[in-house]
Amino acid sequence: MRGEFVTIAMQGDFGKPRPALVIQADPFSEHATVTVLPVTSTLVAAPLFRVTVQPSAENGLLKPSQVMVDKAMIVKRDKAGQTLGRIDAVAMVEVERCLAVFLGIVK
Repeated sequence: MRGEFVTIAMQGDFGKPRPALVIQADPFSEHATVTVLPVTSTLVAAPLFRVTVQPSAENGLLKPSQVMVDKAMIVKRDKAGQTLGRIDAVAMVEVERCLAVFLGIVK
């Protein structure tokens, strides 16, 4: 579901299993793939395309992390593992704003 943190296993640059935020709209949940934003615990100063999220019982993250808005990817549903938790509403709005700026939808 949109707004959930899930574990994804990918090959390539982001090869290790890592958390990712589901950003795909729920009406497309039957689609064979899902659109996600990977999450990293390597924090950088990039407020236009990285959203910092503190760990909590609700989101299931273990360390302060950043949602990498600049690394959106589509993965097969079978590459999306367990649900860790949900992002809070305020952080999700920030992700949506950063995504709109990064994609040029708003300036």
